[in-house]
Amino acid sequence: MTWVVRIARILVGGLFIFSGLIKINDPVGTAIKLEEYFAVFSSDIAGVFSVLEPFSLQLSVFLVVLEVVLGVAVLINYRMSITSWVLLLLILFFSFLTFYSAYFNKVTDCGCFGDAIKLTPWESFTKDIVLLVLIMIFFPFRHQLKPVLGVRTGNLVIGLLTVIGLGMAVHAIRHLPYIDFRAYKPGASIPISMEPSEPLRHLYIMEKDGQEYEFETYPSDTTYHYMDIKLLNPEAQPTITDYSVWNTQGEDITEQTFQGIKLLIVVHYVEKTDPQAFDSINKLIDQLDGTVEVMVLTASDESSFESFRHQVQLAAPFYFADATVLKTMVRSNPGLLLLENGVVMGKWHFRDTPSAEEVIQQTY
Repeated sequence: MTWVVRIARILVGGLFIFSGLIKINDPVGTAIKLEEYFAVFSSDIAGVFSVLEPFSLQLSVFLVVLEVVLGVAVLINYRMSITSWVLLLLILFFSFLTFYSAYFNKVTDCGCFGDAIKLTPWESFTKDIVLLVLIMIFFPFRHQLKPVLGVRTGNLVIGLLTVIGLGMAVHAIRHLPYIDFRAYKPGASIPISMEPSEPLRHLYIMEKDGQEYEFETYPSDTTYHYMDIKLLNPEAQPTITDYSVWNTQGEDITEQTFQGIKLLIVVHYVEKTDPQAFDSINKLIDQLDGTVEVMVLTASDESSFESFRHQVQLAAPFYFADATVLKTMVRSNPGLLLLENGVVMGKWHFRDTPSAEEVIQQTY
């Protein structure tokens, strides 16, 4: 039993550390996912969950740092009477979230491992159940597990880890994720990512005379009745399926964003952006002096953005895109992306707005 308990602790600790570090890399992404959960729960369960939405980022930082700290704590047997209870309550909470998402098909990606590893809702729930079983293995022995480090050393390690984790999370929020796992990362081609890597193959489930048949091409025989369709090579699906840009007349101009060199100024919503950030952005636009075409993408309505544009003296044409897409493109509001023929050449948080020379150097 000693070895079983040890292995369970190592697996739980390692997985919590891995999951926490991935999310510390992008706390804003975790906050966006929490907002999704709160929106679903406020409409399905109780309106009180809507109160938590404005605090999604703070809760995100707390949870991602807590994951790493708990992972290390269980590995060194730090205050296991408390650590075990916190682990148990946390995994029960996560299990509820993932089960609710899976059963009711509400949030299709739990964000358990950020954008690094995508899990389906049922895969996420299964992962949480496995963790729950592992925690229950060593939970009854929590009072018998002796700490690896002394009390003072253990306190120091956990304290330092908390401070470092908070520092890393805040840095990622104030700048950009350390590692970009998303489809819009530097070097990625948006047009190529919008196409399947190979022709998609489907399996058509048909019914005839009470029997079920499967076809890889849709049968021309009209006596077969359609039942379902399955994708045979889901790994070939496009990694970007929702990128679309349109102008004030509602005309699709997506292809225009892939032509030549474009500097995209991304503004998710004007009410949540920082007006002072446009001082450096306006300076950059002036420095470029038309050498690079500047386009502003926003999810705000036309009248709101027109008013805001005059307020911050933003001298660039603006277009529209879906808010979720814009938040996926860059975790900064406002943020900047440099495209050359649809390839992401550079990406910046508004706090790191580059000079015109830096922008030009990023192109081929």
